[in-house]
Amino acid sequence: MTTADGPAPLRARRSSATASEIADGIFVVEHAFTNCYLIIDGAAVTLVDACFPATWDAIEQCLAAIGLDTTAVAALVLTHGHFDHVGSAHAAQTRYGIPVWVHEDDHWLAAHPYRYRPQRNRLLYPLAHPGSVPVLSRMVAAGALRVKGVDAAITYRSGTLAVPGSPVAIPTPGHTPGHCSLHLPDRDVLISGDALVTLDPYTGRRGPRIVAPAATADVQENRRSLRRLAELDASLLLPGHGTPWRDGTRAAVAEALRS
Repeated sequence: MTTADGPAPLRARRSSATASEIADGIFVVEHAFTNCYLIIDGAAVTLVDACFPATWDAIEQCLAAIGLDTTAVAALVLTHGHFDHVGSAHAAQTRYGIPVWVHEDDHWLAAHPYRYRPQRNRLLYPLAHPGSVPVLSRMVAAGALRVKGVDAAITYRSGTLAVPGSPVAIPTPGHTPGHCSLHLPDRDVLISGDALVTLDPYTGRRGPRIVAPAATADVQENRRSLRRLAELDASLLLPGHGTPWRDGTRAAVAEALRS
């Protein structure tokens, strides 16, 4: 999946999703402006988040391209319980027996991924932010309105998770009560979920930022959580929405707090 010029994206046969290697042993599947990640640890895999129902085809193709299949996926770890991250988790659990992990404070939300109360009405937000319309339209086409909730098999709080790659769960509440980011210190990588993104789906704005109050439960708590991420200072930040940030978490947090 790589060339001399860098990662060569793989386009899924039945969707607009793409997959590519973004760091050593870490692959990103991007679908409808939303990212999920595969952490490769030998012949075992941890999938982080699950995008949309139509994303699973791209995940399977990504696995096949590196000589693996769904039997290698030992865990699906959710950064939080919103519909655009729960996505194909129900299929992963029921069809393939993949255990789903989620922070205990988002366990209920993962089972009911539309039942959350943001600070502002998310249905009216696009009227004031037309830049969000192409993003949200793509999400709907990918299945954003038909996500099945999932009863996570395992809940976690913080610390090193017993899954391939040994990611360290860093509680970063605010976007949701149980939002967690995942730190991979041996790979100098932070998967930030929606605690810090480089594309806000609800405004269409790019660059490090938190998600608009149309989808964030507590903006001020989210901002406090960013300071926890700055302390990690990983070189590569992988957000739930938008492109990777390669200038370190401290710089990303500083810019997000300014925005």
